[in-house]
Amino acid sequence: MRTYFDCIPCFVRQVLDSVRMTTDDEQIQEKVLREALYLGSKMDLSQSPPAMAQKIHRFIREITGVKDPYLEVKNRFNKLGLQMYPELKQQVETSADPLETAVRLAIAGNIIDFGVNSVIEQSQVEKAIAESLTEPLDMEAMEEFRDATSQAEDILYLGDNAGEIVFDRLLIEQLPYEKITFAVKGGPILNDATIEDAQIVGLTDIVNVIDNGSDAPGTILESCSEVFRRRFDKSDLIIAKGQGNFETLCDVDKNLIFMLKPKCVVLARHLGCEIGSLVLARANHSEFIERS
Repeated sequence: MRTYFDCIPCFVRQVLDSVRMTTDDEQIQEKVLREALYLGSKMDLSQSPPAMAQKIHRFIREITGVKDPYLEVKNRFNKLGLQMYPELKQQVETSADPLETAVRLAIAGNIIDFGVNSVIEQSQVEKAIAESLTEPLDMEAMEEFRDATSQAEDILYLGDNAGEIVFDRLLIEQLPYEKITFAVKGGPILNDATIEDAQIVGLTDIVNVIDNGSDAPGTILESCSEVFRRRFDKSDLIIAKGQGNFETLCDVDKNLIFMLKPKCVVLARHLGCEIGSLVLARANHSEFIERS
């Protein structure tokens, strides 16, 4: 997916959010903002939004010396997810269709995205969970998901954000998890999950967890490690969570199923749906059409 003009203000907001998390020094904040604007002026709009975000956040970490500006945020939402986990797990297991309920909750967890939101409150997460259980979901896509996950021999599950991966765990526990490898980012970027986050929420206890060798907020294959790319190529089904993974993989010729909540007008328009709706669809879905 290419970068749209409307993506540019989002990059600027991300820069301000990140640098304000790391320092109160206005001189450093100004330096980072000016350099980010310069980088933005040279960006290739044919590339995906995460490609630009990767460059900007590398610069922020270099200038501030802070390796993981979102560490406190990630820890807070991992903790929140784990607090919610027992009740949500019971909700899944006692529902009429545990797999569908787990899918709905996994998508609801995608609300925990600081790439698009400056602030996320616990009440917003709780609201997303409650609404996900009754919101429209493409039931044809749900049956395709059910069939695809039962028939696949080698599933690669691409995670997105810290905290959100607790909701992914709920879904993985309803799947043939012995066939699943869960992938996280290779280094800190926004509030995306890393190996440490997967360990904190217990994912490493139930599935094989690997990192993709990249610090992009998505899956830019040329930026990933060779080991990850081989793993990606040999998988016969890939479940891709979140907006960044959609933006970077929607044009890839692979058996991909995307799960996300579009959180900006650009992506909602691209998908042909409403902001905040539940999206469960294959990569070649008819809704994945470029819209001007």
